[in-house]
Amino acid sequence: MIVICGPPGAGKTTIATRVRDRLTERDVPVRLSHSDDFSSRTYEQLAEQAGSAPTAGVTLVDGTFYRRKWQTQFRALGDVRFVHVTASLETCLERNRARADSIAEQGVNVVYREFEAPDADLVIDTDRCEPAAAAERILTAIETWDEHNAVPSVDDTLCY
Repeated sequence: MIVICGPPGAGKTTIATRVRDRLTERDVPVRLSHSDDFSSRTYEQLAEQAGSAPTAGVTLVDGTFYRRKWQTQFRALGDVRFVHVTASLETCLERNRARADSIAEQGVNVVYREFEAPDADLVIDTDRCEPAAAAERILTAIETWDEHNAVPSVDDTLCY
């Protein structure tokens, strides 16, 4: 299971969708769940949905996960990797304004300020890394992660 987390406007959904599409092209079974699909008990419902996913393939979960308790809840589900997608507050606010389903700027500010960064297996700064390159970094990481909790060796030049 890959949890793609970060503040609103960082690029999580764009990147998660690209990763899903690339895995689908490779005939890898993949399931993508978005926190935006739930209006209440968001992380409990995400955990239920992700926990019921088939064991074959890759489960992608897209959400802010800005509270440590939600991160801990997901880590308890088993083999879970966290990808922390980040960007400057200014970038997040600008992207949020451009979205059709934008949230109140105060909400972006609060989540950004209160974000408890996870013990991430991979960090992607979307101020420096375009969505296609970010998706490639995640795909490369997926290939290198194994049952021994190996840390991926990723070429940072993909994002410059």
